[in-house]
Amino acid sequence: MATTPVIDSFYRKQLLSRRKRIEQASRRSDAPSHLGRLLTEVDNALGKMDDGSYGICEICHEPVEADRLVADPIVRICLEHFTEQERAALERDLELAAQVQKTLLPEKVLRRDGWHICFHYEPAGVVSGDYCDIVDAADGSVYFIVGDVSGKGLAASMLMAHLHAMFRTLISVEVPLCCMLEHASRVFAQSTLPNQYATLVCGRAAQDGSIELVNAGHPAPLVLHQGVVGELGVSDLPIGLFASEEFSVNTLQLESGDGLVIYSDGVSEATDLSGIEYTPQRLQKILGDRRDCDAAALLSACREDLSRFRGHARKNDDVTLFVLSRL
Repeated sequence: MATTPVIDSFYRKQLLSRRKRIEQASRRSDAPSHLGRLLTEVDNALGKMDDGSYGICEICHEPVEADRLVADPIVRICLEHFTEQERAALERDLELAAQVQKTLLPEKVLRRDGWHICFHYEPAGVVSGDYCDIVDAADGSVYFIVGDVSGKGLAASMLMAHLHAMFRTLISVEVPLCCMLEHASRVFAQSTLPNQYATLVCGRAAQDGSIELVNAGHPAPLVLHQGVVGELGVSDLPIGLFASEEFSVNTLQLESGDGLVIYSDGVSEATDLSGIEYTPQRLQKILGDRRDCDAAALLSACREDLSRFRGHARKNDDVTLFVLSRL
């Protein structure tokens, strides 16, 4: 597996940290017998890092899936060569991860002090790397976050859960929106691999109809104002690319009948059977054709059009559609 020195260093640190913990646990008089086997596997993985064979399947000699190495740095066999028993165990783990992920999602329809919020969350597989959350603040405002973690599968879903916990904590200590993103980006950069990052839109909707919004590399949100649809095109870098990023806050004032639509690239980059992309422009047209800015009606129109467009084409990415409207 071709890796950079920085990524090799990440895996080595993970392995050495786990080796230390195993050694500490093994010193107990009642230490379980399997710890000796785990210590041997960690030592074998460290040895493979030294001879350059780390991350290579022992059966086919092809690279092991990168997301699996992130989750478990001692894996030795790629998914293709799992036994039926191992595949069944993995499927059970994925189903459990999917159940946990569902519990992290907020209510799909909310009404809060003049705001109507609803969303659609559709994983491409068993688990998703998309991130969606709605959090009530102590001052009566509502925070909302829609994001997309780089990568797919179990590793991306674990990072999604990492973001969920981090933003919930930051919201609870009431830091300004830009500081919240800076803290999140720093922690994310320091606790993930160099090629892992997340795009997201984080906003705070106040009781007076004002919205503070930060876009960290995510597709541009669409603003519906007096029947006109426009892109909120100002965007910063995704979080986690650098430990010292800065973010700018945009301010909107929505009146009764106005709305805000946020979507993941699983929407705009969805393809039909011919390979043609859905595009942001098609989504804008669907929204522009709607005179009713009710959040549920807008979401339903978008979902129906996307479904008609895709037809029976394969889903290649997770889909998230989020709609906020001013009552």
